[in-house]
Amino acid sequence: MLSLRHVARSALLLTLSGLYAVSAVGHPLKNPPLGHMAEQQTRHIATYFPGRMAGSPAEIIAADYLNQTLNKMGYQSHLRAFEARYLYTSQDGRQNWHSVHATSVIADRAGEVPQQIVVMAHFDTYLPQSDKDSDENLGGLTLQGVDDNASGVGAMLELAQRMSQESTHYSLRFVALSAQEAGGQGAKDYLDSLTPEEKKRTLLVINLNSLIVGDRLYFNSGVNTSSVVAKLSRDKALSIARRLGIDAARSPSGTSCCEGLKALDDQHIPLMLVSASDWRLGKQDGQQQRPISSHFPAGTSRFQGRIDNLQYLDRYLPGRIARREKDSVRILLPLLKELATPEGR
Repeated sequence: MLSLRHVARSALLLTLSGLYAVSAVGHPLKNPPLGHMAEQQTRHIATYFPGRMAGSPAEIIAADYLNQTLNKMGYQSHLRAFEARYLYTSQDGRQNWHSVHATSVIADRAGEVPQQIVVMAHFDTYLPQSDKDSDENLGGLTLQGVDDNASGVGAMLELAQRMSQESTHYSLRFVALSAQEAGGQGAKDYLDSLTPEEKKRTLLVINLNSLIVGDRLYFNSGVNTSSVVAKLSRDKALSIARRLGIDAARSPSGTSCCEGLKALDDQHIPLMLVSASDWRLGKQDGQQQRPISSHFPAGTSRFQGRIDNLQYLDRYLPGRIARREKDSVRILLPLLKELATPEGR
């Protein structure tokens, strides 16, 4: 007997199959400007896959879409299904474990050597984890998750497309994680999937998260990332941004822990964490994205369906999606090219 999940997946695949071919990204420009594909993918993912919570029908359809897209670019891409669970707190304070069957996407392209650089972004939206979350309309079926985190996935896909045309010394991997909004379980599962040798071969993980709403782009290293790797990644990214006249910064310490990637940081896997925020505000921990205002009363858009959607962000941050995706790609593409094929190789 087919499970309800498989029935839902089959029905949605039939319903949305035409969207894969006839979408906002279905007619690519011959020579698109930097950031164009990232913006279009961000809008496409937010529009067609809202409520892509781990284990939901929308999540598996989004994973299928990302897998197909990366395969068409020439990557060896596959779906990775795993079990995740989270504590749900009811109104009376009782807590129960809820299980979900999540799906991440992993795409590879071999370089001259097996050592690899990983570009990562989570694509799942917030999964309500209490009656209070539901009462406050946090997460749920209508959350488009434009900033968190269609924006990171859009930039990742453009980087993948442009790097697919490059011959590189180091191998490349692009990873779209699910279940990150359930306590970073996608990153934990990804870590579990790596052999000891694969961990050693991972030279750097570049994580893209929430690139739109924050006041400025931040480039930080993981707490356990060596100063040598930080100089080649974080500091180089900031240098590129300065040269291009793009407003970018690092946290006061230059590190952050860890955009849901603590499991990787604890294993001393080198990290560069890219997000848009404002470390000068609030508790100065990078959680507040912008000044508190009538349009952003919490100083953030995270998990809020009425704010983190295309219509709202286009109205109150006009032009921001296109500009921030462009800036992200303008910084990260030359950095990734240089990291993947260092001078002298």
